[in-house]
Amino acid sequence: QYVAFDISNSLRPGQANALGVMLGNGFYNIPNERYYKLTGSFGAPKLKMAVIVTYADGSRQTITTDARSWRAASGPITYSSIYGGEDYDARLERDGWNMPGYDAGNWKKPVETPLDIRLKSQQGTHLAVRHELPVMSSEVNSKGFRVYDFGQNMSGIVRVSVKGRKGQSVRLRLSELLNPDGTPNQSASGDPFYLEYTIGADSVVETWQPQFTYYGFRYAQLENGVDAADANPLSLPQVVGIQALHTANAAPQVGTFSCSKPLFNSIYNLIDWAIRSNMASVLTDCPHREKIGWQEQNYLMQNSMLYNYDLSSLFPKIMSDLEASQWKQGTIPTIAPEYVLFADGFEDTPEWGSAFIICPWEIYRWYGDDTLVRRHYPAMQRYIDYLGTRADNNIVAYGLGDWFDIAPGKPGRSKLTSNGVTATATYYYDVLTMSKIAGLLGKPDDAARYSALAARIKDSYNKAFFHADKGYYDRNSQTANAISLHFGLVPYGREADVLNALVDDIRQRGNALTAGDIGYRYVLRALEEGGRTDVIFDMNSHYDKPGYGWQLAHGATALTESWQAYGFVSNNHLMLGHLMEWLYSGLGGIRQADNSIAFHNIEINPMPVGDVNYASTTYQTPYGEVSCRWERKPGMYTMKLTVPANSAACVTLPASTASQVSDYGTSLADAEGISNIMPGSRTGNPNLTFTAASGTYNFQVADPVW
Repeated sequence: QYVAFDISNSLRPGQANALGVMLGNGFYNIPNERYYKLTGSFGAPKLKMAVIVTYADGSRQTITTDARSWRAASGPITYSSIYGGEDYDARLERDGWNMPGYDAGNWKKPVETPLDIRLKSQQGTHLAVRHELPVMSSEVNSKGFRVYDFGQNMSGIVRVSVKGRKGQSVRLRLSELLNPDGTPNQSASGDPFYLEYTIGADSVVETWQPQFTYYGFRYAQLENGVDAADANPLSLPQVVGIQALHTANAAPQVGTFSCSKPLFNSIYNLIDWAIRSNMASVLTDCPHREKIGWQEQNYLMQNSMLYNYDLSSLFPKIMSDLEASQWKQGTIPTIAPEYVLFADGFEDTPEWGSAFIICPWEIYRWYGDDTLVRRHYPAMQRYIDYLGTRADNNIVAYGLGDWFDIAPGKPGRSKLTSNGVTATATYYYDVLTMSKIAGLLGKPDDAARYSALAARIKDSYNKAFFHADKGYYDRNSQTANAISLHFGLVPYGREADVLNALVDDIRQRGNALTAGDIGYRYVLRALEEGGRTDVIFDMNSHYDKPGYGWQLAHGATALTESWQAYGFVSNNHLMLGHLMEWLYSGLGGIRQADNSIAFHNIEINPMPVGDVNYASTTYQTPYGEVSCRWERKPGMYTMKLTVPANSAACVTLPASTASQVSDYGTSLADAEGISNIMPGSRTGNPNLTFTAASGTYNFQVADPVW
């Protein structure tokens, strides 16, 4: 991808101007040094650039890269690796090298080289420094090194200010965890990764931050130097200032959530830090060890992420990566871009590749933009056809399954749920989604064909996995029952039995979860759709069993790779953050109506539960901001609601009759913008539903019914 910049404001009118460029390795050229998850090179870093200048008189000048007018030289960055870190030697700086009048006579002519790749414009939002974090505390560990604690596990780099003698170096070793002796633990995040700075002048404070690497970290160990506040008998270089810079995709934030339960607010932050830390130019699994775009989280976490951030420009890039990585036979690999070819089931698994089908459909539903489904439809068809070649009587049974579910032994491949359950259920949903897409694109024959195939898959699925006499699927795991419920695979009339089996398993385990990477979102969806938010609350309101509370109790500040917060795996991982969606849709009460596009029709149905007495939620829809703040007190329930222009909301309130409800003191029946008042049923309790047109409301319910 090429990047376009508007440099107008950087030009000096009426004066000479100069342009300088520094190149780093990135994923283009991965050194076989220090830590590396994978190695690979497309050659030395290259520059291909055109500067187009339009003058006041309308004339234009184009400046391009060529060996005639450009010069090149090595710079102060002596090592850069996306995986291993970066070194900078300030002695090698060339003062004024990017300013007019600099004498580059001893620089070399650049090497012209063919670049036989197709370039396209980068449309996705860029990376940026989203936060600057100060040191929260620091200590000298057992090895005599000072360790700075920034208080938050994040993706990013550090900015350091040092002074000392010319030629002295300081090294910063970053980590997300510490060993028992207080030293950095990089065992699960990539070892060794470090940053090294060499001082360029005597007794001058110099400030530096790396440009071509980043890491996931909370701590920074200072080596070969001392903090300015420490004794310095050996005249080592001194660190006079240090900050952590949290780098992430600059996607605008479009949602907010808070409630009266501190634990849920902490869980929200835990998940949000993991989302941002893994929101780069791809959605990475972790910001250190791999930095690779594993695909299952792209759709399983999609709604959670879309509630928080505008990703309308990032997902087109992700979809392009997927199509570019598609194999000739139609396979969609588990990672994209496919920088490395995995094996042993990690190269291709249906629950990962299905991001290629589900993500573009969700982008259409959330934003009303059908570009992705139109652009990629033929390639999406090839993937569906490929899955069909892997099916035996419509059953697809290969891959990783419910990754990192909770069962005895080391986490990894699914232990509690057969691969055929999650793979076939996902295959079914893919085909059903393709039927909807075909209908949208005006392809009725395709729509009918996919609809018929979905019916056959459903029939085979139930014959293979549903125990009709017992009312559950497969081995009665939480994932098996939940995914069957959410995807509509359960035979008509048996939904309550399967839901009860799901609830019973959770209750019998003391409200503990067992579902993993694939299944947990469906557990939450099935429970919310089945009116059992009480179970969701109970599952996520304790600290003594693996889950979000457990992670917080064990010191996590970002979502961890394992429910158990193990130290031998990543401690900043995106994939298990599915509760974020429920905080917005269930507890917060903002969701899109089933047949709506771009939140034109909204459902406002908060589900007060447990000891949560208020919640405040906002989301910036394509039509404008919708906000819902509800609060319950003895004998009174209030909801402040804003419905954006050109939208409408179906509102549910805990009332038996309209006479219990007022809007800014006016009876509901007489309130402006209210229509279609009718009683309904929510989890067996009486409630009232009505339509609210765009506008702002302040509903009060006297003697609410719970």
